[in-house]
Formats: sequence, structure tokens, C-alpha cells
Amino acid sequence: MRLVRATAAETPAMAAAHAQAFDKPWREDEFEDLLEGEGIFGFLADEDETPLGVILCRIAADEMEVLTVGVTPAARRRGVGLALMTAALETARRKTVASAFLEVAVDNPGAIALYAALGFRQAGVRRAYYHRGEAGTADALVMRLDLNLMAA
Repeated sequence: MRLVRATAAETPAMAAAHAQAFDKPWREDEFEDLLEGEGIFGFLADEDETPLGVILCRIAADEMEVLTVGVTPAARRRGVGLALMTAALETARRKTVASAFLEVAVDNPGAIALYAALGFRQAGVRRAYYHRGEAGTADALVMRLDLNLMAA
């Protein structure tokens, strides 16, 4: 597996990975537009040119927000999510970001466990944040990581 810093050239593969990871995926042009924004960065994980996962983040002031992170079903439980999150957090630390935030669905225990293992703690709840079609909605946990507490 390799991690590639996200540029416009990676947006087709990023959109492909996102489409496998989510019910409501982002389009290629949405990734392109976001990557043009100030403070936006991300990574694509791939293997033999097959997209495995994607992360996109935004830094504003001294905070980083994970806008999206997803791993294709075939690549789950292989360390792809950890590699993507670690790369993003290391990038944020180098830019002297103080804290990182993300939202995660309460019905995604694997992701919650990963974020907790990285040091994220629950900071709040967004009620009915994720729409699940006929299944209704799911709450999102807002999780926060104090990057000043991460080992150098």
C-alpha cells in the first residue's frame, strides 16, 4: 500500500474509493473543488493503482477538521484507515495545529474504535446527522483530539 498526497490528478481515484466506502459518495468535481480551497489537504491510499481509501481535511487557524475519510470494503481491517489518519495527523502537527475534529456515525463501531485508539475523545453529539434513507437517521459523535498531547 502507498499513500499519495492528494492533488487534482488523484481526484478520479479518490472519488472511486469514496463511492465504494459510502452510500452517498462525493463526485470527482467535488474533490477537485475542495482541493482548490485554502487549508485543504488529503491523501489517497492505493495498491497496484487500485484505490483503497481516501482522507480529506481542512485546516483553519489552529484546528484541523476531517471532512471525509473512507476505506473501500475490500481494504477494511488492513490498516488503511490508520495509515490515512496517521498521515493527516502528522501533517497537522507539522503545521502546528492544536486540535483535530471529526464526526463519525454512532453505528460505526470500527471507526469509533480506531479514532479512540488514536486519542480522539467524544466532544459532542449531532442528532440525526446522517440520513439513512428508509432506515431513518443516525446520530454523529463529534470527536476531538488534542494534538499537543501527541508524542513528538
